Amino acid sequence: MIEFVFMLTRDDQTVNRPLKVLKEISECGLTYVGFKDIGAEVPELTRVCAAAHDYGMQVMLEVVSTSREDELHSIAAACEIGVDWLLGGTHPADGVALLADAPADRRPRYCPFPGTVVGHPSVLLGEISEIAASARDITAMPGVHGLDLLAYRHPTADVAELTRAVVRAAAGPVIAAGSVTGADQIRVLAQAGAWGFTIGSAIFEGKLPGGPSVAGQVSAVLAATARISGEVTDA
Repeated sequence: MIEFVFMLTRDDQTVNRPLKVLKEISECGLTYVGFKDIGAEVPELTRVCAAAHDYGMQVMLEVVSTSREDELHSIAAACEIGVDWLLGGTHPADGVALLADAPADRRPRYCPFPGTVVGHPSVLLGEISEIAASARDITAMPGVHGLDLLAYRHPTADVAELTRAVVRAAAGPVIAAGSVTGADQIRVLAQAGAWGFTIGSAIFEGKLPGGPSVAGQVSAVLAATARISGEVTDA
């Protein structure tokens, strides 16, 4: 079954008043929620993380910092905040080393970006074979749990082919992040073997069924995800 991660983000940064939004979607049956390392400070994100845990959710922080220094700062912040998963980042060797020094109970599951990732909003570049090789090398590192794949943010690659190649190469779950706006895209990712996918901006922009409320759209995506997972399993 492919998993839906609702990101409390819009335009690659955490939205205003994320705790209020979290409360609004707390009864949707959501298992995974996330936010970015840009748009809110550590104290506020710590409160959001604690509230999400109280609601029975696992929490993901996605790193979109563009410099090594900022990225390592965000990884340290993730441990302080207490998230369960740490997504993104382009310096996995440095990330693994920093996480190794964190207390075991504050060490999130680490899923860096494979391939060449540039800019903000982030874009994935490179040939599929190169990205798959990167996926293989990164997930071979002790301390790496999986990958955060910008499947729909590659300017030319076929998403199904790209995702399938990365899933086959990776020794861990692959989460497709960014620019998912509908059921057809979710189906492509599920059929290619992705463990999960994220949606943030599209819901805050009211692009999904179930609107105009955020909670209505989250519920609709959860229902579509369950339906698509069943189709893929039965195929």
